[in-house]
Amino acid sequence: MVKFSEIESSPKTRPSHKDASQKEAETAAPLAPEDFYYEGSNLVFTAAYHRKRGYCCNSGCRHCPFDRPSIDD
Repeated sequence: MVKFSEIESSPKTRPSHKDASQKEAETAAPLAPEDFYYEGSNLVFTAAYHRKRGYCCNSGCRHCPFDRPSIDD
């Protein structure tokens, strides 16, 4: 019988956020010139980039082409 504490401490039960982000970064395609521009020192992603990515990250991106729930809802 497996104890609950063993499941919680097992590194294989749940990948960390860092592991998921690293895997996504390794499989991501390099940025194309139409994917972003600089505004001062900030990198701004275009709608073309967001469409290539294929989903909304819910970060309130300026050029997000996806429908997001309204704050007033």
